[in-house]
Amino acid sequence: MHLAVLGINHKSAPVELREKVSLDDERCGQVSEHLLDETAITEVVPLSTCNRTEVYVVSSRPEVGRREIVTSLARATGVDQSDLEDCIYFHEGAETVDHLYRVVASLDSMVMGEAQILGQVKEAYRAAHRHQTTSVLLNRLFRHALEVGKRVRTDTRIGENPVSVSSVAVDMVKKVYDDLEGRTAMLLGAGKMSELTAKHLASHGVSRFLVSNRTFNRAEEMAEKFEGEPVPFDDLASYLSRADIVISSTGAPHYVLRRGEVERALRQRHNKPIFFIDIAVPRDIDPGVNSVYNAFLYDIDDLNEVAAANAAERGKEARKAEKIIREEVGGFGEWVASLDATPTIAALREQAETIKEEELRKALRKIDSLSEKEVNRVETMASAIVNKILHSPTVELKKAANERGGYMYVESIRRLFGLNGTGKGGRRKD
Repeated sequence: MHLAVLGINHKSAPVELREKVSLDDERCGQVSEHLLDETAITEVVPLSTCNRTEVYVVSSRPEVGRREIVTSLARATGVDQSDLEDCIYFHEGAETVDHLYRVVASLDSMVMGEAQILGQVKEAYRAAHRHQTTSVLLNRLFRHALEVGKRVRTDTRIGENPVSVSSVAVDMVKKVYDDLEGRTAMLLGAGKMSELTAKHLASHGVSRFLVSNRTFNRAEEMAEKFEGEPVPFDDLASYLSRADIVISSTGAPHYVLRRGEVERALRQRHNKPIFFIDIAVPRDIDPGVNSVYNAFLYDIDDLNEVAAANAAERGKEARKAEKIIREEVGGFGEWVASLDATPTIAALREQAETIKEEELRKALRKIDSLSEKEVNRVETMASAIVNKILHSPTVELKKAANERGGYMYVESIRRLFGLNGTGKGGRRKD
């Protein structure tokens, strides 16, 4: 029984390669089928997100893993093996456990503390379990990993302070507007940053979008994504009074919104506030807007400053998460060690001997007339019964230890005879 993971992520490979190695359902099935049918690998869970592709495996032979997974990924994705070899990482044993726990805790994410990865790991495991490519070891590993991820979220504040520019922007907007439900946002420029910020706003309840861009076709395309309204760029000031939030990222060499235009829009709104997010460099919005009553303006430097401070806070929380992970990796290691045949045989015999001694004491207390010789005979007979009962399970366990998937028999014995006990916090180790 040998646990390993091979993968590429945002730290080891460029986006061009990550895109090629991304696994959809069909490719996940191809990778799993190849590994289970043609190698000594007995369990597989592929995991693929926008920033990583990983394959977790259990092998019956320590030497089987790295080469076989690379071959399988190359076959399923059409990527040359030599290209993969330059960008992959490979972990075995306890390092695999530590890596997965760090992934679910978002310590290994491009944005530390992001919440999506927990759901992505959960879905990857569910898919593998549904296709019956997991068994005792990966079932336990992934279920426990999801518990670890939830514990990190509960016991630390790692996800509370936004660290991306777009999420910081939304967080600051929410300080002006308690409720974003039904608000209107205006996008000036239709670039990636504007789109990402708009997606964050939409996820928090903003339901109406006005989109203005120098190229009107591009404004129409962006508006369609958010079921919004395209606005002619030369006429954007006349639409400003309809906006509660303005996100600007045009790349223009001069201001596209000036103080006077904002003052006029606020009068038309009867001084209901407008929140301006100027992500452009050079800036799109006249800094004088910030001195207008009920106009709130933040530029890219303001957002980056908050993001940096929040990242530092997440760093502090990450140290707490690291401590949790060390504890949990140790606990999982103890459980894995229990799947070896030798300690299981010893635990089974110890349990049987304990039961034998207890029952002998009870019986002998009730019988006063036995001689020492007769007591010895009873004890010998009890030991013989225990030995005969344990003989067959012991032989089969030793045999299973050298067979493919033999640890499943070991785990079955531990469950049947109640040898797993309880782990930390009262959680059962099984």
